[in-house]
Amino acid sequence: MYVIGGGPGGLAAAYALRARGVRAVVLEKSDRVGASWRRHYDRLRLHTTRRLSALPGLAMPRSFGRWVARDDVVRYLEKYAEHHELEIVTGVEVSRVEPSADGTGWLLRATGGRELTGSAVVVATGCNHTPHVPDWPGRDAYTGEFLHAGEYRNPAPYAGKDVLVVGVGNTGAEIAVDLVEGGASRVRLAVRTAPHIVRRSTAGWAAQYTGILCRRLPYALVDRMARPLAKLSVPDLSAQGLPRPGTGLYSRVREGAIPVQDVGLVDAVRKGRVEVVSAVEGFEDGKVVLADGDRLAPDAVIAATGYRRALEDVVGHLGVLDGRGRPVVHGARTPKNAPGLYFTGFTNPISGMFRELALDAQKIAKAVARDAGRRHPSRIAR
Repeated sequence: MYVIGGGPGGLAAAYALRARGVRAVVLEKSDRVGASWRRHYDRLRLHTTRRLSALPGLAMPRSFGRWVARDDVVRYLEKYAEHHELEIVTGVEVSRVEPSADGTGWLLRATGGRELTGSAVVVATGCNHTPHVPDWPGRDAYTGEFLHAGEYRNPAPYAGKDVLVVGVGNTGAEIAVDLVEGGASRVRLAVRTAPHIVRRSTAGWAAQYTGILCRRLPYALVDRMARPLAKLSVPDLSAQGLPRPGTGLYSRVREGAIPVQDVGLVDAVRKGRVEVVSAVEGFEDGKVVLADGDRLAPDAVIAATGYRRALEDVVGHLGVLDGRGRPVVHGARTPKNAPGLYFTGFTNPISGMFRELALDAQKIAKAVARDAGRRHPSRIAR
């Protein structure tokens, strides 16, 4: 069978499958594993603990520290593939997945006219596949410096400059802090909807632990529990333009809005080093037009506006995506109309992405091995 994507989800699935006797070939479009992690900005660290971020079959070294840095994540993924002797083919991009002619498996159309067939497929291309930039009016005619957060590496090019960061997810919040600490003369953060902000760790208790405990609780209950905790741990930033959200924390997670883990944003906003402004509405006459009518002329605009899963061309024709382009199922479950097609890494759980990828990998492997055993009682896979 084939695993599409050589990131943490794909590697974990490949190992778990092989551990159950199922041959799994990983198809990675870049020339190395962990491609998306290599593209992230320099200061990025996992917001989940090292111990709870390891993939199946290999612990992360203690030398990485509690909050693992981007470069160490990349090293870990390389070591993971080597340690488990995973079968990985690089430079191969899958453009479309279709049912095989005999209806017993899947046909993958890939780079160079390749046509690959397998009994099952795991799609693990991840949430951060294709940078998304809103279709702002006037954007195409804007001549100022503009880049998506996926192109941002470090603050060095912006020292002494006026920078507008658009979007207050974890990426936008961290880039804003990075710019301040790196010497930008002015940093403004455009916010459409105020986020929930949580401490990454309080008195040694990681926010991830709370996320795991709340993972299966009713949304309304977690929302009620989160309100007093937020008031105790995070100061009210309403005067600085970041009021407490009116909607519940866990309800927002269900909509895809993950809380911002504070790695310096709260302090930077309180001190006025990061200025909160209203949302971007468009571009006009070389300026950025905000929702409140203000017009800004920053030296650079960094759009931390997220990514698209970009699954439509690959599997959209199979009826396995919802209205927002997300797989209708994930983990061990497969769509009713597409048995043998699995998805991992397309959700953003508050319990930690790496942890959930590890759990999904084991569940997928168990389901695939069970199915293979039913079809071939005398062997699991060849």
